[in-house]
Amino acid sequence: MSTPVDFIAALTRIVGPQACLTEAADTVGYTTDYRKLYRGDALAVVLPASTEEVSQVMALCHAHAVRVVPQGGNTSLMGGAVPEPNSGAIVLNLRRMNRVLAVDTVNDTLTLQAGVTLSGARAAADEAKRLFPLRIGSEGSCQIGGNLATNAGGTAVLRYGNMRDLVLGIEAVLPDGRIYASLRGLRKDNTGYDLKQLFIGSEGTLGIITAAVLKLYPQPRAVSAAFVAVSDPRAAVQLLGLAKQLAGPQVTAFELVSADAMALVCDYLGGARPPLAGQPAWMVLMEFSSTGEQAALDAQLTQVLEAGMEQGWVHDAALAASLSDVQAFWRLREEISDAQTRTGGSIKCDVSVPLSDIPAFIDAASRQVQALAPGSRMVIYGHMGDGNVHFNPLRPADTPARDYLEHHYSAVSHAVDQLVHHLHGSISAEHGIGVAKRDDLRLYKSEVELALMWQVKRALDPQGLLNPGKMLPVV
Repeated sequence: MSTPVDFIAALTRIVGPQACLTEAADTVGYTTDYRKLYRGDALAVVLPASTEEVSQVMALCHAHAVRVVPQGGNTSLMGGAVPEPNSGAIVLNLRRMNRVLAVDTVNDTLTLQAGVTLSGARAAADEAKRLFPLRIGSEGSCQIGGNLATNAGGTAVLRYGNMRDLVLGIEAVLPDGRIYASLRGLRKDNTGYDLKQLFIGSEGTLGIITAAVLKLYPQPRAVSAAFVAVSDPRAAVQLLGLAKQLAGPQVTAFELVSADAMALVCDYLGGARPPLAGQPAWMVLMEFSSTGEQAALDAQLTQVLEAGMEQGWVHDAALAASLSDVQAFWRLREEISDAQTRTGGSIKCDVSVPLSDIPAFIDAASRQVQALAPGSRMVIYGHMGDGNVHFNPLRPADTPARDYLEHHYSAVSHAVDQLVHHLHGSISAEHGIGVAKRDDLRLYKSEVELALMWQVKRALDPQGLLNPGKMLPVV
């Protein structure tokens, strides 16, 4: 095949004319990232409807050395799901592969195609009176394949783990079109390398995940939540330890929220009412859940809060009186990310450090940011229970977003990452690497780690066709 026209014609024969997009007006939504920070172009956007079609597309691209950018819901914050400019790549989006294949309520598993949205997966579990526990703010748009490819985390990791912990089997198409089929719902399989783990967290650089078997859990019968004013992040860590001691695995989520984060999201939601009076500098959103009685769970949460007050860690608390209150609390937490995106001028540092070091990290990083970018709004929030902090300095209200980012992004991001590295943490807790953090890996990964990552990449994708320019720095 000697011309792009011939190649596009071959793609069209595989997926059909309505599923091979080439006009700029049709492809722009697939070549621009969620935050409108990364833009590229594509030879075509291909929308396969089955694993077999993905296999045929990849075999064709492999034969003609055409690069492929796998894409799910395109909700990446790191530029990892769109092509680079002048890439000559196609985008392979899986949104048409959106079928739930099987629900096994005895084995507690959910088998589904990779294009099912996270909200769709949760709804399928709910219909079977089960729980799929992954929770992230973009659940209506993000897809299971993307969740797996980025090892998504979210607000319930404290109790249930990351996406890596929630999957039993996957199906993936390799760069040459071969299909790795391992949709087995087994919790024990000790027959060699656990190959599925190669694809989870690989950001589409090793294979295209097309289906998965996910773990299901019993549905909670009772949910209790509270917004709690704490003295400072150190008191929050101590309160978390107390909660785990008194309530054990019933502690589902433990989210830290700074005053600037709460003010931002309340304004974004049209002047929503803060859950606590007096604008406390630090708040925690705690959620307990169980399969027991609601009254018993409420009493357990109350016991934790009263013990926290006796210790001087808790100063005020607003308890959810109903499920709608719980949902309202979570809306405040989950809309913080979108509030920053709409406001513009946020330096997103998705980091993790050992839980014991979170107070020292927040204190030192905040002082460094104010020295480098005075007047920054300290939008700090995240999954304190698992050590993941979204540390996102935001432009002062009277400073244009572009000016703030041009003057401060590089210095602030580098200072925060250096501090995280010093504390033996990670510069990416759950958002991945993409393009935004790709070159920073040279500073924070050892030569051995980078060499091994490249060896795996070259073994599975020797032509470098899958998601070129993403995650792996040139070494």
